[in-house]
Amino acid sequence: MSSLCHRRANLRFGIIAPALFCYLLPFLCVMAALSPLGLRADGIDLPPRSKVADLVSAEQLERQAALQYDQMRERAASQRALAPEGHPKLVRLQNIAKRLLPHAARYNDRASQWRWEVSLIGSQALNAFAMPGGKIAFYTGIIERLQLSDDEIAFIMGHEIAHALREHGRERQSKAMIAQGLTIGASILSQVMGYGDIGGQVARGVSNVTMLKFSRDDESEADLLGMDLSARAGFDPRAGISLWEKMSSASNGQGTPPQWLSTHPSHESRIADIRKALPKVMPIYERTKPR
Repeated sequence: MSSLCHRRANLRFGIIAPALFCYLLPFLCVMAALSPLGLRADGIDLPPRSKVADLVSAEQLERQAALQYDQMRERAASQRALAPEGHPKLVRLQNIAKRLLPHAARYNDRASQWRWEVSLIGSQALNAFAMPGGKIAFYTGIIERLQLSDDEIAFIMGHEIAHALREHGRERQSKAMIAQGLTIGASILSQVMGYGDIGGQVARGVSNVTMLKFSRDDESEADLLGMDLSARAGFDPRAGISLWEKMSSASNGQGTPPQWLSTHPSHESRIADIRKALPKVMPIYERTKPR
């Protein structure tokens, strides 16, 4: 009797299951199309942003960044080093930003609410940055000394925008808070056990090297996302290779530390990573490049 019931149940399941699958198939297809994987079928697919960053308020950090940015502009203006509106080199940067920024919200929904700004500072430093909340600055030195093309500027700007989009500054602050707490705890435990501050010293050393690794990972991630942004804006992502070749030539003889003791990957590592990722972004560039 029990065997007969099982056979009847299996028969009913055999009839219902295919019908149920057919009924659900259109729904499953729609859900797959709307999933993050479906939305990012091409280009660089980065892992989810670290939840560690949530230990620091995004709004507070962005307010602080906006204040620091305004102070930087005021200092530069007082030294006649701030390019005024309409300056040809600033206009060039602003036009490149206008092409990049429409794609920023793809990697951070809040980016569409940021008040993006671009500033040009007169300085021979090979530097550019983007602060939390969308505040971008370039130094004239990096443009003039490296004789940057628009594609190379777009790669740098995309890289710096990527730091803001992935909230690397916020994440580093959170990790620094955790590292500080662990170091204090190790120091107290070491002293309680009669070993002096050896525990704190070891913890500080491990923490410092670990934070360097975090920073290198951020730089590598920003390179890849910067490639993606520049390709979507119609700039050649291969410019990242020529850029880091120029940076390598400019830094020759300056005694760079080993990569594991540096906050940035080596130029060779960056170029290798860019070459490896090119097949993911070149199809995007082929669709978007100016005709």
